[in-house]
Amino acid sequence: MNVLIVYSHPSPTSLNAALKDTAVEVLEKQGHKVKVSDLYKMNFKPIADLDDFTAIKNSDNFSYISEQYHASQNRTFSKDILDEQEKLTWADLVIFQFPMWWTEAPAILKGWFDRVFAYGFAYGPGAYDQGNLRGKKAMLSFTTGGKDLRNFGKNHLKGELSERLFNIQHEKLYFVGMDVIEPFVFTAGIDEQGKKELFKQFEERLIHIESAPVIPFRPVSDYENGKLKETTYS
Repeated sequence: MNVLIVYSHPSPTSLNAALKDTAVEVLEKQGHKVKVSDLYKMNFKPIADLDDFTAIKNSDNFSYISEQYHASQNRTFSKDILDEQEKLTWADLVIFQFPMWWTEAPAILKGWFDRVFAYGFAYGPGAYDQGNLRGKKAMLSFTTGGKDLRNFGKNHLKGELSERLFNIQHEKLYFVGMDVIEPFVFTAGIDEQGKKELFKQFEERLIHIESAPVIPFRPVSDYENGKLKETTYS
């Protein structure tokens, strides 16, 4: 299996770096081919603008999404976008490794989605189960503060963790057609023994990644006018 790791942390000595390195080592031992996009090391540009295109279709009335579609049809994206899209095309599985900052992924990763998941390439005209990256899998692997996840859950201080991740897992990854594997969450405030145990769990997840359970998002056919059909409630 071809695996792309999109890694988003500025420090090479961070916990996220250790998780990224562990993923590379374990996956390669399992016989998988691995590529890493180290966004900070690459100095990846997170801002979507006119410089993302080597040719502009309509400079008088610039529409980013329209220019994305034009560039998707003519391969007129900037080289950094084309490079990432080629990695995505190559990959069977994409792992996103990042720290949770202010309940979100780092801005550099948001910019990667803005620029790389382009209209006409990753989706469009279809989306969700009709997205252009159907057949590929994705998984979030991220660190969060605290010793455990006690603040997450129904009626808990921070709400359901799945609600925090919905914008990435459903509205980005599933939107472009990918099957989304259940996320791996590493609580950074845990003690050293706890960290060792979490690393073991992470390694086990990676060893069995091809059979890891995916989130059962509903297909578009279950909805009508953006709302679940009454017959699909369960």
